[in-house]
Amino acid sequence: MPPKNKKPAGPEKGKQGEEEREEPLQAVILADSFETKFAPFTLEKPRCLLPLANTPLIEYTFEFLANAGVEEVYVYCGAHTDQVEEYISLSKWSATSSPFAKLEPIRSTSTSIGDAMRDLDKRGLLANDFLVVYGDVVSNLDLAPALAAHRARRARDKNAIMTMVLRSAGPSHRTKAQARTPIFVLDPTKDRCLHYEQIVNNHPVSTPTASTIATASPTSPSFPRPSPSSHHHRVTLDPDLLAAATELDVRTDLIDPGIDICTPDVLALWSDYFDHQAPRAGFLHSVLKDWELNGKTVHVWVIEEAYAARVRDLAAYAAVCRDVIGRWAYPLAPDSNLVRGQGYRLVKGGVYRDVGVVLARNCLIGRGAVLGRDAVVGDGSVVIDSVIGKGCRIGKNARIEGVHLWDGAIVRDGSSIRQAIVADNATVGKNCIVEPGALISFGVRIGDGVTVKGTSRITHLKRDGHAEATQHVKIVGERGAGYEYTDGEDEDDEEERGASSLLFSLSALATSTESISTLVDDSDDDVSQASGADAFQHDAAASIFDSMHKGDKWEDIQVELMALRLSTNASDYQVRKAIAVAFMKRIEQLAEESGLSIKSAVESTLQDNKGLIERNLGDVGKSEKADQVAFLLLMQADLIHRKYGDKILAFVCTELYKADVLEKEAFEQWWEDEKSSADESMRQVRERTKQFMDVLREEDEEESEEDDDEDEDEDEGEGEEEDESE
Repeated sequence: MPPKNKKPAGPEKGKQGEEEREEPLQAVILADSFETKFAPFTLEKPRCLLPLANTPLIEYTFEFLANAGVEEVYVYCGAHTDQVEEYISLSKWSATSSPFAKLEPIRSTSTSIGDAMRDLDKRGLLANDFLVVYGDVVSNLDLAPALAAHRARRARDKNAIMTMVLRSAGPSHRTKAQARTPIFVLDPTKDRCLHYEQIVNNHPVSTPTASTIATASPTSPSFPRPSPSSHHHRVTLDPDLLAAATELDVRTDLIDPGIDICTPDVLALWSDYFDHQAPRAGFLHSVLKDWELNGKTVHVWVIEEAYAARVRDLAAYAAVCRDVIGRWAYPLAPDSNLVRGQGYRLVKGGVYRDVGVVLARNCLIGRGAVLGRDAVVGDGSVVIDSVIGKGCRIGKNARIEGVHLWDGAIVRDGSSIRQAIVADNATVGKNCIVEPGALISFGVRIGDGVTVKGTSRITHLKRDGHAEATQHVKIVGERGAGYEYTDGEDEDDEEERGASSLLFSLSALATSTESISTLVDDSDDDVSQASGADAFQHDAAASIFDSMHKGDKWEDIQVELMALRLSTNASDYQVRKAIAVAFMKRIEQLAEESGLSIKSAVESTLQDNKGLIERNLGDVGKSEKADQVAFLLLMQADLIHRKYGDKILAFVCTELYKADVLEKEAFEQWWEDEKSSADESMRQVRERTKQFMDVLREEDEEESEEDDDEDEDEDEGEGEEEDESE
């Protein structure tokens, strides 16, 4: 008999489970970050609507939430609310086929994240677990495991109020915040965050990348011990915290993409901490510090494989754009056509091309370019590693390298732009130079022959405090229109403001295809340069191999290779390495998949493409064959790891010699080079080639004997002539 005043447990439990299943997953998109890092563009347009690879940033966020199973979305707006509301109303997300049952913009007068969260608490819209993300999040993460872990933890402990989704990567990865290093102190046994702090990056920090401290001593509350030059950057931990934890992870290698799984208690705490504005340095730091008072715990879900990043500043804008174009965030790529009316295709050479694009016969489009609908590129112009928006016009003999041209921008004849942003409907006149880092905002007009400095941020809006209108001539030229933008002092500090100008501050950023998905330990300063070289060799070898597989002419392959080389500033050695790797891979493929003998595979590959090797060797006819020797060494090193590598090398050497691609002296110098026999694997892979080298030596001996015979004949002839004269 059940206890009085209590219903039977079975039906109640079933009803409760049914109610839980009916609870929709909610999300809040913070469409305004309340910062000026993207000024002057955000004077006229909200950050969430700025284009990344010709797609508004908020589209990537919507896609992420839809894949996460979110049903109700609140878009919390700040500046330019009308534009956000109009965009949402016309987007596919407001259609009847939208995966969102509710998509509601929220108007507000908030001026910070803290104000926004406290306002959400007052509105009472969020009664269950919900997500908080920024309107600039790009992620292909499957959030289901993180949600399941959060809910299971919440079922065990109602004080577990929040789970932060973090991404493991190198401590200096380009998509991390540049001005500060976030430090997370974690309890790995509970996935709990115990302490959070930010350290300004103008001094070195002696914090390990991912150190585990076993049986931490409560007598040493400060860890790690700072270097003398960074005494004011010490991470200070509560001794009680250290005493309670048996194991700690101090992590500086985590990327914070701004994805939080929250309970309504989070909003209530924001209201309690009424003076905090920043979500991490302020709110999170204080909640963790006061955990004994509030009893609330914050946890983490660290991902290793998927892509997740925030476009938090201009440096991250460039980095994430390259990752999207490089397909590291797939299916978030240009040819996924996330926006209505897009028709991008990934075409030959790694170029994304929308419909209606017009390219002059003699223009050059390098790998990694995105060409928007109806874009036009004039005769003799070069576009490398750049995003060209819808309806853009590029005149003759212009050079566009590492540039973001937004919709309707115009670049006239003879101008050069490198690593800059030119916004919608802006115009760069003839024979101009736009230096790396320059920002040219909406509708600005740069007159002919003007050099725009890399530190310039130009807007067509005349703001209070500007000089008279005639003074803009110094900035944009006689027939230009625009003013130099000067921001206020509303950023957190000087270091944070400085990050807004670091558009392409990281080495090889515009060309590297290394991604957040692959870099997990790149703490050395020279890693970015090394990854740039690796990226070129990977991309170039893949491009050459694919082109040979399709049967393209070697002349066309050479054009693509030079375009990629220009975009990365690759060396001759890197070019030859890419060619060597691609050729060996192609020969191996033919031998294994097409049923050809190794000899036939070598002949087939070299017969049609030997011109590519010849074109990239610069020492033919010289006594020292450094280029040819280097090419032979590169082939030899690659074949160590390939099936039948020793046979392939022997046949390749024979064919290259027969075809007069490599000279006899080059083979002899290669064979004598210490590198060709540096270790056992190098010696083994060249063993079969010894017979070929013996043949070359025999030819030398025969030629020497013939020369001796000719000399003897000449001597005899001279003797006979002397006898006759006598």
